[in-house]
Amino acid sequence: MATAAKPKSEMTQDELQKLEEEEFRTGPLSVLTQSVKNNTQILINCRNNRKLLARVKAFDRHCNMVLENVKEMWTENPKSGKGQKKGKPVNKDRFISKMFLRGDSVILVLRNPLQATQPK
Repeated sequence: MATAAKPKSEMTQDELQKLEEEEFRTGPLSVLTQSVKNNTQILINCRNNRKLLARVKAFDRHCNMVLENVKEMWTENPKSGKGQKKGKPVNKDRFISKMFLRGDSVILVLRNPLQATQPK
């Protein structure tokens, strides 16, 4: 724990790597670490108002992720024609077998809410 008192600029490469491993194990990124380790699903809210339900294969500190078995979900509002009132919003989804998600488009990461409620 002596490394925590030192500023990162004064740490060796080995100390920095140990600190990052500790943060991935205990900090906010532990949700992703657990998902990779246990092959469980997570729900990701993205900046394009879409949600991704997926399994994480790999990630980094920027929240860039390699995802598998992705279900992308979004809502579309149908365009209204001449003299027609606006239609009801339609929920849409699609399946993507493998994808790379850039971390700057991630807003929120949740453990799969359905799996969290099931007894272990």
